[in-house]
Amino acid sequence: MRILLADDHALFRDGVASLLAAWGHEVVGVAADGDAAVDLADRLRPELVLMDVRMPGRGGIDATVRLAALHPEIPIVMLTASEDEDDLFTAIKAGARGYLLKDLEAPQLRAMLAAVERGEVAISPVTAARILAEVARPTGRSATAMGGGVGSTEPDHLTEREVEVLRLVVAGLRNKEIAADLGISENTTKFHLRNILEKLHASSRTEVAARAVREGLVPDR
Repeated sequence: MRILLADDHALFRDGVASLLAAWGHEVVGVAADGDAAVDLADRLRPELVLMDVRMPGRGGIDATVRLAALHPEIPIVMLTASEDEDDLFTAIKAGARGYLLKDLEAPQLRAMLAAVERGEVAISPVTAARILAEVARPTGRSATAMGGGVGSTEPDHLTEREVEVLRLVVAGLRNKEIAADLGISENTTKFHLRNILEKLHASSRTEVAARAVREGLVPDR
């Protein structure tokens, strides 16, 4: 992939760039702040932007909002040291298609990049667990989000099995892995996923995962 790196720490950028090159990716540009990231992405049209959350001037989340509006076809994955849950949920709502912490191992980063190439979300198991723990907390909106209701504008009710499939989609698992985890066939998994997309009025697994995170549609295990 052609990748743009946005991070204000030069040493970190250099290290990640070296890893990406070793894995066969091309770093087409680097930026030290959000404004530069948006400008470079607009000119270079990378296939992926790895964006830090906290940078001088325009931060990564503001840059994500702007870039997602200009070029929604360019996936943006946050690569950050911030474990703040507000940053996590705000980034996803802003249009980020992944949220990775900088303490992840190199093989995990490589696997997440492969997921992005497949059109999936890039969320590590640790982050997915935090998301699930957060959305499982009673909020007063969960029953409405899951069940709809008279006059509700929420999505159609999901079955118990569909919620299980959705939870694994949010965790970043592929159809084959979901099937193995739930003890069902891959075709059955695809059937459930199609139903989920239809009920949540989403066009892709990336979109449905982002909506599940935003709206708290999946409980913890």
